[in-house]
Amino acid sequence: MPEYTIAAIILVFAVTMLVSLFGLRVARSTSDFYVASRRVSPRMNASALAGEYISAASFLGVAGLIVAEGTYGLWFPLGYTAGCLTMLLFMTGPLRRSGVYTVPDFVSLRFSSARLRVATVIIVVLTGWLYIVPQLHGAALALTTTTGLPGWAGPVAVILVVLATVLPGGMRSVTIAQAVQYWIKLSALLVPLIFILLQAGALGGAGLPGWDASVWDDDAGSSPADLYRIVSLLLALMLGTIGLPHILVRFYTNPDGDAARRTTFLLLGLLSGFYVLPVALGVIARAVLPDQGLGSPDTALLRLPAAIFEGVGGDLLTAVIAGGAFAAFLSTSSGLVVSVSGVLSQEFFGGSVRGFRIGAVLACALPLAIATATTHMPLAGTVAMVFTFAGSSLAPLLLLGIWWSGITAQGAVAGMVTGAAASLGSFALGWAFESVWSTEAVLLDYPALWCVPLAFAVAVLVSRFGTSTPPANTAKVLARLHLPEG
Repeated sequence: MPEYTIAAIILVFAVTMLVSLFGLRVARSTSDFYVASRRVSPRMNASALAGEYISAASFLGVAGLIVAEGTYGLWFPLGYTAGCLTMLLFMTGPLRRSGVYTVPDFVSLRFSSARLRVATVIIVVLTGWLYIVPQLHGAALALTTTTGLPGWAGPVAVILVVLATVLPGGMRSVTIAQAVQYWIKLSALLVPLIFILLQAGALGGAGLPGWDASVWDDDAGSSPADLYRIVSLLLALMLGTIGLPHILVRFYTNPDGDAARRTTFLLLGLLSGFYVLPVALGVIARAVLPDQGLGSPDTALLRLPAAIFEGVGGDLLTAVIAGGAFAAFLSTSSGLVVSVSGVLSQEFFGGSVRGFRIGAVLACALPLAIATATTHMPLAGTVAMVFTFAGSSLAPLLLLGIWWSGITAQGAVAGMVTGAAASLGSFALGWAFESVWSTEAVLLDYPALWCVPLAFAVAVLVSRFGTSTPPANTAKVLARLHLPEG
């Protein structure tokens, strides 16, 4: 019954609002709004990071991709987790030691270039907007599938709750809400999986209703195009994580660089524990749902309980999954809104609390308009595009800025613009010529394997042979990034 699902979604909304009010009690200063006064413990921060990192693509899209494409979908959780490992090894400590609020602030500290800062602002805001849209598409799809309500209702509800969470307390309120939402999402998949496994055991080894293991026969692709797609996807997810603004800003909330590294270490454990669940449910859904399910593969998890359990049991488990899905939409969207609003406030509104709130409204407005005016695209595929864009534009800037003293502002601008233009241009060409090019289109649909090296190469070559030189304070800034505090 849709009433159960509506009740579960309302409950998630209510819990989000209540826990954010607790954060509001201690949100007083500008620093509270931007980085929670840098006093978030590693355990709380790891839960919050896991909450905002596990997006619509992770909660619904991974299982949907397994249903649609089999073992190819297993590479997504591997890539997501590997991205966090990359963050741990190369980014977390230096970012926290920089002592700044946003990625453009870091760029100003490292390069002292107004032109590079403007370019970074554009890329960060565009990345945030692009990533919010699939969260809203997921909300529309989930609400329509489970309740029959119109598609616009899901995105509007998510945006209203996000604004109600972000506007009063900023990062302080969002941190507590996201930490709770991680455990909601984990429970929302764990509970149905337990009942499904119990049902399988109750059938005396006869399997589940409709079980067809033959769907896994000859599943793995072995062509050069398949291998290229997998390697390119893994590179996009590994380096794209570095460029996600809502993930980067989270490390500024730790007390020091050591706490930032411990946060990422704990995050790896939380993500590893979570991703077992959508993978297991996706494997079951591929074998249970007829013809790999009806409609969008992204709805597979939402339709799985009704395919196994009759009556109220299936309805209740569907409601549990739908509630967890909306927790995913809320947590990721709120993190993105905080990161984008922080950048907009710093650049255009003097960095004030009022400017932060204006930025939050602006951060929501355009994605909501796009989401309600466009049709749903596969969640995992759409998010992979955003990771590719971030990995091609921001990742070279940040990695070279932290680890190479020879990079110049001129080289950083050239690399970032080249990566952004190459990735967006590749996707545009892929959509335009998909019906004409079948084999060659994989180079355009999955461009990370050539876009990312191209961006790095341009940044290095322009830095080495261009007309500018590294900033005079490079040694001092790098010492600040790499030496322990104090």
